[in-house]
Amino acid sequence: MMTILLRLLIVLVVLVLGAMAYVRLAPTDVARWHQLGPVDGPGDVAAPGGYRAVRMITADAPQVLAAIEAIARATPRTSLIAGSVAEGMMTFQTRSLVWGFPDHTTVAVQDDQLVIDGRLRFGESDMGVNRTRVQDWLDQLGPLIVAP
Repeated sequence: MMTILLRLLIVLVVLVLGAMAYVRLAPTDVARWHQLGPVDGPGDVAAPGGYRAVRMITADAPQVLAAIEAIARATPRTSLIAGSVAEGMMTFQTRSLVWGFPDHTTVAVQDDQLVIDGRLRFGESDMGVNRTRVQDWLDQLGPLIVAP
């Protein structure tokens, strides 16, 4: 009896470790994440596994993008995976603390509007983490944006 339980425990541990390794080591298809869909106008849109915020900007696009880049780079476990301020669009990857689940956040200025689009890579629910991160970044931008 103990041997069967021990074997089941070992199999379970191996499966969990394998899942954790896959989540952390799976390659990122940058072309899939480094893009934005059409923008309707200022406001917020929550979607399954994601959150998009659009704000009018009060400064020139490079200044706003440089500020958001600094904010994103200061966010724990966040790195730039594509784009630049000069390109006018950047995509960041933020990983969860324990499992390392990647979320992708694309930032761009289009028609004097800052677009921040955060979405998850795995699963169907992000438990609100993308909304929280996007709102935090917007709060830190302060007077560089106009609330909807």
